Amino acid sequence: MATLFVIKNCDTCRKARKTLDEKGLPYQVHDLREDGLSAALLEHILEHVPVMEAINRRSTTWRNLPEEEKQDIDSNKARALIMANPTLLKRPLLDTGDEIRVGYRDGDYDDLKG
Repeated sequence: MATLFVIKNCDTCRKARKTLDEKGLPYQVHDLREDGLSAALLEHILEHVPVMEAINRRSTTWRNLPEEEKQDIDSNKARALIMANPTLLKRPLLDTGDEIRVGYRDGDYDDLKG
């Protein structure tokens, strides 16, 4: 079964859920705020998504970070920032078991089968 990583009040996450529901695709929801993010789960995600692409630099969380934390980011610093602030992950993240899709735009899940 697929897992959709979301933040419940995120409009894009709601659209992704609606699309999966309309397609009748089974999935479980993992709320990054409520359910958290373990180091093992982050590593699983980063096996499929480059760490620098996984950071949502448009998020409120990113904008609220001190400037010194946003400077000179490498993969280790990015991992540490995400672990300390799970809402830095771009979302939604759809883990199909074979791949992890980052973000959602209309049509992104059209090729998925139930």
